[in-house]
Amino acid sequence: MLLDLNGKTALITGGSKGIGLACAQSLLAEGARVVICSRSQANIDAALAVLPGAVGFTADLISEKDALDLVDRIEAEIGVLDILVNCAGAARRTPPQDLSPAHWRAAMDAKYFSYINVIDPVVKRMAARRTGVIVNVIGGGGKVASPIHLPGGAANAALMLATVGLANAYAASGLRVVGINPGNTETERVTEGLRAEAALHGISEQAALEKLVQRIPLGRMATPQEIANVVTFLSSSKASYVTGVVIGMDGALNPIVV
Repeated sequence: MLLDLNGKTALITGGSKGIGLACAQSLLAEGARVVICSRSQANIDAALAVLPGAVGFTADLISEKDALDLVDRIEAEIGVLDILVNCAGAARRTPPQDLSPAHWRAAMDAKYFSYINVIDPVVKRMAARRTGVIVNVIGGGGKVASPIHLPGGAANAALMLATVGLANAYAASGLRVVGINPGNTETERVTEGLRAEAALHGISEQAALEKLVQRIPLGRMATPQEIANVVTFLSSSKASYVTGVVIGMDGALNPIVV
């Protein structure tokens, strides 16, 4: 399928690793001009080695100023943004008995505000141009509570509401805003979650992994590329009537009606 992304400028936050990197690779393959960001220059350098033609900038998106400076720099040096894919930030998995209010605040900073700080300037500029697509890679923890992911799940739930709410608010301006809730995917973040799960139940990480996979009806975790394929489709004109929804991709783990 030709997705007509040639010449489109796409920013992938958190684009140096995992799902974000896979999204950058997929969009690049479809002809988009790709910009990635990360807090780590070393991670950007490693990612750009496998992203020929892409550009990378460092930014701490928990900072509203850093996020705005990033958007300003991209639009000044690369071009106006046609596509924003948010993958940056993840809340730390923590057993419930170890939680404190600080963990909940940190989760909102790490996952919610790292998205909102970029979305806010971008959505307004897209609205002024009457075109653009925002895809938020969120996570199923906002729909189904996990004992080791409560602060992060709360941030995800807030992001889902922001996603569909902004889609409704800006639909008349020609924008689309869509969310994706990946389930367990082969990334470093899942490895961190397995450590917390193993600690909670007093089992090994390998046993926690086997337990996790056994629960997935498809019998395996997703690959980052599988998530990226859907992100790329949603970023294209082929998905021109898809907005204001959050799409689950968890291998039928949670068979809920949306």
